[in-house]
Amino acid sequence: MGNGHGAASELEQALSDFGLDWNTRWLDDAGPLLDGEPGTVDVVVCGMQVGDRRGPDLLAALRDRHPEAVRILLLDDGQDADALRSMASAHRLLRRPLDAGELIEAVESVVELRELLDNPALKEAIGRVESLPPPPKLYLDLTQLLRDPETSSAEVAELLSQDPVLAAKMLRLCNSAYFSAGRVVTDIRAAVTRLGLQNTQQLVLATEAFGTPAEVDGIDREAMQARALRTSRLAAQILGGSSAELAATAGLLAEVGSLLPGMRSTLPDGTEQNPDAPHFAEAGAYLLGLWGLPMPIVEAVANHHQPGRMRMSGFWVAGAVHVAAALVAGTEVDEAYLRSVGQIDKLPKWRLLGENLAEAA
Repeated sequence: MGNGHGAASELEQALSDFGLDWNTRWLDDAGPLLDGEPGTVDVVVCGMQVGDRRGPDLLAALRDRHPEAVRILLLDDGQDADALRSMASAHRLLRRPLDAGELIEAVESVVELRELLDNPALKEAIGRVESLPPPPKLYLDLTQLLRDPETSSAEVAELLSQDPVLAAKMLRLCNSAYFSAGRVVTDIRAAVTRLGLQNTQQLVLATEAFGTPAEVDGIDREAMQARALRTSRLAAQILGGSSAELAATAGLLAEVGSLLPGMRSTLPDGTEQNPDAPHFAEAGAYLLGLWGLPMPIVEAVANHHQPGRMRMSGFWVAGAVHVAAALVAGTEVDEAYLRSVGQIDKLPKWRLLGENLAEAA
């Protein structure tokens, strides 16, 4: 949406190169979108100003008119503060000038996500949540930084120090019994050194994901974060190898959908809340997909509570997260599923791993 003939021609050429048959419209004002029939818009892309309306205000209005549509906001350099204020209305943020490849990748990832979670009620439920947890900005920035193998602990500490609240939470976690070696750590660089880069990355993600402002009755965030850290570590140990990091991240985020109001969940006493609503695992997976996390993580979060539903055969990330989450929470492991994928004989070993982690916590 908005003027930009160069961007339009670049996008049309990229769509042609990829063989994508998209129906695109470039609009100078929001009238046709706001007046259109619900269900007729799949994706909306706009800048910070569209005619006489602010982009985030327009996306908020479209959330009500077209709750199933993916809302993407384009930002210029220097608009980071606007980005933080816009996350209640935008699903994704992209930089100007518009990169056709980035837009296609963002939209196609959501299409893939919707194939995984093809549930109109879920899309509408997520679309109507007024304050979605924002994408974990520092985690995504840290992930980008760690792609360079030469990145030092000092550079990581400098990045994390940009958010004093997160840095304080990191120090608190670092000095907890779970990670502490009995010596108090008082600065973020020492915390990064003690934890190691991978643990630091997971803790940043946990702190951001579970620090969302949305209020949900009956949620103990600290207990949830403690379970998440144990599930993450156990899932990584269960899967091992090159996929351990995927399992760690998926395990960390397995319960994130519980932070969204109105989703279906089961209380410790067996009582089911909101039985007619989408399950929190699918809601969490949908949210992670909108954040742009890798599809194996999204798929594992969506299916960890019923791993037999996985599209992929065999035992992979979702299977490891299912076992880890069940052992940490003290719920039933799906032994029929483990038999079907030839992993049932490993369950005693995994139970022992879980007990050892619990003792160390």
